[in-house]
Amino acid sequence: MTSPKQVLKSVGPKLVPFFKTLAIYFVVFIPEDNPSLFAMFLKCLPILSLLLFVLMHGMSLGNEYTFSRRILIGLIFSCLGDGLLVWRELFLHGMVAFGIGHMFFISAFGFKPLNIPLGIPMYIASMLGLSMWLPQQALIYKMTVPIYTALLVTMAWRATARVRFFEELWTWTKLCSCVGGLFFVISDAIIGLHMFYSPIPYGQVLIMTTYYAAQLGIALSVVDSKASYIREEEESRKRQLLLDESEQEQGSIIGEGINLRQRRLGTFGR
Repeated sequence: MTSPKQVLKSVGPKLVPFFKTLAIYFVVFIPEDNPSLFAMFLKCLPILSLLLFVLMHGMSLGNEYTFSRRILIGLIFSCLGDGLLVWRELFLHGMVAFGIGHMFFISAFGFKPLNIPLGIPMYIASMLGLSMWLPQQALIYKMTVPIYTALLVTMAWRATARVRFFEELWTWTKLCSCVGGLFFVISDAIIGLHMFYSPIPYGQVLIMTTYYAAQLGIALSVVDSKASYIREEEESRKRQLLLDESEQEQGSIIGEGINLRQRRLGTFGR
C-alpha cells in the first residue's frame, strides 16, 4: 500500500503548477457576474494543470493506461464545462459537458466491488433533494437535471466503493478519488442552491474551492493506476495458473479412477 509520505514525495513537485494556477485564480478572482474570456481562462487553468499532471504520470494506448486515459478525458470535458459555465446562458451546455466527463470517470472507477448498500442511500438523498428543488424549475431543467444528478451520484458512488477499509484493499490514491467524488457532489449541490434557490454568501468561493478539491482528488487516483493494473494482472495470472493446476489434478484423479475401473472389469472378464 502506498504511504502518504511516498505519495507526497512522488506527486508534490508535479502539483506545483496546479497550486500556482489555483492561487492565481483566487487572487485575481473575477466575480461570476462579470463573465469574459479572461475569466474563463483563469477558471480553466487549474484543470489544465491537472491534465498536465495526469500526462506526466504516463500515457499510451496500452491497457495499463486505460484508467489514466479515462480520467484524462473526464478532466477534458470538465474543463470544457468550466469554460461554458462562465456564461449563465450556457449553463445547460456546461452541464452536458460535465455529464460526459462523469461518464468517463465512472468507466474509470468501474463497478467492482459493486457495493449496492453504499449506493442506495446516496440515490435516495439525491432524489429527496431533487423533489424539493425541481418543482419550481423550468421544464428543461426538470428533464435534464435528474439525468445529470444520476451521473453525478453514480460517479461519487463508484469512487467511494473503491475504498474497502475493512478488507485492507485500499490505497491512498483510492481514498483521494473517494474524497474527490464526494466533494464534487457538495460543489454541485452548492451550485444548485446558489443559482436556483437562494444566493449563498461567498457562494463562488465555496463552489470553486470544493470543485477544485474534487478534481484534485480524482486526478490523484492515476498515481499508482499502472502499478495497480500490473499487480492485478499478475494476481489474475496466478489465480488462472492455480485453477489450471487444480483442473489438471482433477483430470489426473479422474483418469486414474477410469483406469482402475477398467483393470477391475478386465480382471472379472478373465
